[in-house]
Amino acid sequence: ISLGFWYKKRASKNLDSYFLGGRNIHWLGLAMSGSVSNFDITGTMWIVSILFVLGMKSMWHHWMWGFLMGAFFMSYMGKWVRRSNVMTAAEWMKTRFGDDAAGKLARTAYALMAVLTLASFIGYAYQGIGKFASVYIPLESLSRYTDIPFIQSLLTVHKAEVLAGIIISITTLYVILGGLFSVVVTDVIQTIVLTLSSLFIAFIAWSKLSPDLLNQLPERFISLRIPWRIQELSGTDNAQFEFFGALVIIWVLKGLLLNAGGPAQMYDFQRFLAARSDRDAAKIGASWSLFLVVRWALVMGIVLLALTGTIGVKDSEQVMPLVLRDFLPIGIRGLVIAGLLAAFMSTFSSTVNSGASFIVRDIWQPFFGRGASDRQAVQVSYLATALLVLLGIGIGLKSESIDEIWNWMMIALGGGVIIPNVLRWYWWRMNGWGYALGTIGGMLLSLLTLFFDNLPDFYVFPMVVTVSFLLSIVGSLTTSPVERNILTSFSCTIRPFGWWGPIRDNS
Repeated sequence: ISLGFWYKKRASKNLDSYFLGGRNIHWLGLAMSGSVSNFDITGTMWIVSILFVLGMKSMWHHWMWGFLMGAFFMSYMGKWVRRSNVMTAAEWMKTRFGDDAAGKLARTAYALMAVLTLASFIGYAYQGIGKFASVYIPLESLSRYTDIPFIQSLLTVHKAEVLAGIIISITTLYVILGGLFSVVVTDVIQTIVLTLSSLFIAFIAWSKLSPDLLNQLPERFISLRIPWRIQELSGTDNAQFEFFGALVIIWVLKGLLLNAGGPAQMYDFQRFLAARSDRDAAKIGASWSLFLVVRWALVMGIVLLALTGTIGVKDSEQVMPLVLRDFLPIGIRGLVIAGLLAAFMSTFSSTVNSGASFIVRDIWQPFFGRGASDRQAVQVSYLATALLVLLGIGIGLKSESIDEIWNWMMIALGGGVIIPNVLRWYWWRMNGWGYALGTIGGMLLSLLTLFFDNLPDFYVFPMVVTVSFLLSIVGSLTTSPVERNILTSFSCTIRPFGWWGPIRDNS
C-alpha cells in the first residue's frame, strides 16, 4: 500500500505511465514481475493437488498452459509483441487489421475475451486464497463476541469467502493507486521472499525424509509413463483424469498452439509491451522461466511431506496449507506464509492492472471517452479496476473448486480463442471479420459448455477449436482482405514468418 501511494503521482501522469510504466522499466524487473505473476498461490495449490493425486505423471498436465513458453518468447514472440508499440493486446488489433469496422470489431472482441478471461483468473485466485487463509486464521473464534446470526454465519460457515475478500481488497488498493510501477516493484520484492520460502520448504523436506519413508510413496509415483486409462480413478473425485492418454494429447496440442499464438494471459503481453526495446523483450522471454525454477522444489517438498507424513487430507486442494501448518517451525512458517501471500498478491495485481487496461483503452475510450483528458482516463481506470475485481469475486463465488474453474478457463475458453490468436500472426489473409467471428463464436460455445458439467475435456477442446477454426476461415475468406498498406506496414514492422509470401513479395 505504501508503494502504491509512493508511485501514485508518477503513475497518474497518463495511461502509458499507469499501464506500461512509461516503457522505462528495466527488463530484469519486468521478467521477475512476469515470472512471479505466474507463481500464484492458487496455481501452486493446484499443482500440489494433481501431483499428490497423479504423481510425476502430472507433469504432462503442464503442457496445457505452455510448457515451452520461454523458448517461444525468447526466440521471436517477445520481439514481435514489442515491435507493435501499442498499449494493450487488443489495441494491437489496429496495427494488424486496421481501424475500419472489421478492425474495431476484432479489437472489441479481443477486449471482451480478455476481460472475461482475467475476471475468471480473479475468481480462480479468490477460490485459492480463501482455502489457503482459512487453514491459518481462526476467524470463527470471533463469533463468540456477537449474537447476530448473519455475522456468526460469515465468521464460521463463510470464513474462507470473508478472508479472501479482505486480502483481495488490500491488494486492489495498491494496484489502483500505483499502476504498473507499484505492481513491478512489489513483484521484485515478492520474488525474493518466494525464493527464500521455496528453498526453506525444500530443505525441510530433504532433512525429514529418509529412504524408508520414501519407500512409502505410492506405486509408480515417479513414473512419467503415459497410461491410456487409469482405471482406479473411475468413480472418484478425480475421475476427470481417468482417460489420461487422451488428455495428454489435448494438453500437448493446446500448449503448442498457445505458445504459437503469443502471450496468452494478457498481463504477459503487457510485460513485453512495457520493455524498453525489442531486444529487452527477448531478454524478458529468456529469463521469464528462470525465477520459477524454485517453485518445483517447493511443490515437490510439500507433496513428499504429505505422502510420507501423517496428515489426513479430504480435499487434495488443501494439501499445501495443511503441510505448511503441520511441518514448518514457527518463524519459518510465518516467512513461508508471507511468501505465498506475496505470490497471490503479485498474480492478482498483474491480472487486475492488465484487465483494467482493456476496459479503459479498448472499450471505454473508443466508444465513450474520445475527448477525455489523461486525468479523466486514469480516474476511469480506478473504477474499471474495482468493477473487474467485483466481477471476478462473483465468478469465484459460483465455483466449487480450483480445478473446476481452471479446467474451464484452459480447455473451454482457451480452446475457443486459441486458433484466431495463432492465425493472426502467421496468415496474411486473416482479417478483422474472421478474427472477431472466430473469437466470439469460440467464447459463446465455451460458455455453453458450463451447462454440461460431465463433458470430458477431450470432447470439449476439439469441439470448440474446430468451430472457432471454421468460423475464422469462413469469416476471412468471405469478406475483403485487410488493406494492402496495413498488411505491408505490419509485415515490415513486426517481420513475422509464416504464410506472408504475397505481402513480402510486393513490399
